Amino acid sequence: MEQIKGLLIDLDGTLYHGHKMIPGADLLIKGLREAGIPFLFVTNNSSRTAANVAAHLCGMGIDAKAEEVCTSSMAAARYIAEESPGAAVAILGEEGLHVACTEAGLRIVTDSPDYVLQGIDRSFNYTSLSQASRWILGGAKFVLTNPDLMLPSDDGIMPGAGTIGAAIEAASGVSPVVIGKPESHLIKFATDLLNIEPEHAVVVGDNMRTDIAAGVNAGCRTVLVFTGLTNAENLDHYKNLTGISPDEICADLTELKTFLGV
Repeated sequence: MEQIKGLLIDLDGTLYHGHKMIPGADLLIKGLREAGIPFLFVTNNSSRTAANVAAHLCGMGIDAKAEEVCTSSMAAARYIAEESPGAAVAILGEEGLHVACTEAGLRIVTDSPDYVLQGIDRSFNYTSLSQASRWILGGAKFVLTNPDLMLPSDDGIMPGAGTIGAAIEAASGVSPVVIGKPESHLIKFATDLLNIEPEHAVVVGDNMRTDIAAGVNAGCRTVLVFTGLTNAENLDHYKNLTGISPDEICADLTELKTFLGV
């Protein structure tokens, strides 16, 4: 891959599993720094702030800075702020979403919003569903940070932001604008942060349906790593399911590091 000007690296399933670093993740990031290759950690996770994400990575031994983190919350807040500066936003979500909206200059409200912005929300209930659907039916624009239906956790699989979004969509009859992977908004936000064109960026991830699809949708090149969801046994299944193929495949992060020449 010639003319690489930046890497957009997925997190869960690519650099770590939960609280455990995937072998070679620390050396990969160290190598990228030493080679002077710009990169960002790009995640659909909307619950954590950039500082929280960086701290989580550092806690596992992966060197990371808050300014190197790009979340679906940040991209969603930017999307709204560009479309309607200073808009009134009702948030169904957690700390990462609140911080991102505040930093983007949006007004967080609890009534009569211009936008309903929803991410993972572990306090979501019937009242939340009723309010959100009423606001949307009343004309508020529905924005969803990411469409992940299920999430891994220390206690097992749990419903993701996409599951909550599906409930709101069913209640309101309105489909949301989706920001995170596999849509292109998050990836294009990341390339803007790196000040590069999408065709000069490489998306690295373990998930054909989100990471690789988002890279393709945004016009980036892609590298699939067999460190998480996708592996040699199910690759053809995901190729058929998505109708896409990665530009390159690496068995692990050591192979990726060698491929990148770092």
